[in-house]
Amino acid sequence: MTRIGLIGCGRWGRLVLRDLLALKATVWVVASGADAGVATAAGGSTVAGVQQLPDVDGIVVATPTSSHADVIESVLPRGVPIFCEKPLCDDAERARRLAAAGRDRVFVMDKWRYHPGIGALAAIARSSELGGVVGLRTCRLGYGHSHADTDCIWTLLPHDLSIGLEIFGRLLPPRHALADRADGTVMGLVAACADEGGPWHVMEVGIRSVRRQRSIALMCANGAAILEDAYADHILIMDNPDRAGPDTDAPVTRRPISVEMPLLAELRAFLDHLRGGPPPKSSVAEAAQSVETITAIRRLAGI
Repeated sequence: MTRIGLIGCGRWGRLVLRDLLALKATVWVVASGADAGVATAAGGSTVAGVQQLPDVDGIVVATPTSSHADVIESVLPRGVPIFCEKPLCDDAERARRLAAAGRDRVFVMDKWRYHPGIGALAAIARSSELGGVVGLRTCRLGYGHSHADTDCIWTLLPHDLSIGLEIFGRLLPPRHALADRADGTVMGLVAACADEGGPWHVMEVGIRSVRRQRSIALMCANGAAILEDAYADHILIMDNPDRAGPDTDAPVTRRPISVEMPLLAELRAFLDHLRGGPPPKSSVAEAAQSVETITAIRRLAGI
């Protein structure tokens, strides 16, 4: 049985623990207080600190963003693969150092790269089924921000960059960004990344929307493909409207997709890697590039 050290068992770490146990891993959880009680009740074994972890086959880091770099550096000497929640960290220079130190052993949990809907959009982009790719529009809006250690840009934007990475096969260079602020607090932003003369990626993220929204639209020469929601069981395929035609509702085709949860899929990929399979998506080098891209976008937005 594969042995995993899970560092952190908060709101998201508890879901990670649930899925690791469902995948038949043996899990030791670094947690204290109420989090330790939750981990024990779920079926994990708990230890008080990283130093108390027994020998494990791999480590999952599910701590707050601001602690990621410190935690990764503390467990790198163990020599086992590390799967860290996104983003890799919130400092571009530290990200570069982690990429150098953790090459081939550190990976980031970009769950959207395992979402069946994103896989379907990426396949359409690669096949040119709807013609050449024009651009990608992603929207990630909601109300409130539950991460006290960093602002919403660091927690929301990595998702959309990972979607672009999966669809384009690379991160596009940042070109423009506008921040939404209120009383000095960052509430969101709109950013545009684009190749010279190539595809573009427009991203909107924010935490003061009356409606929760997670949508991804792939715009192609001959139509568009859309994932309307993270929990949708289909994508929409839509032809372009006639240039001189009437203003009517868009004719769309629904294409079914799997509803497997991406967290379970990415953890399965990590466990398979520990057993000799291919590495998970989002290498530490790609993760460091994502941190650098976010840093550049923040600079463009004056953050």
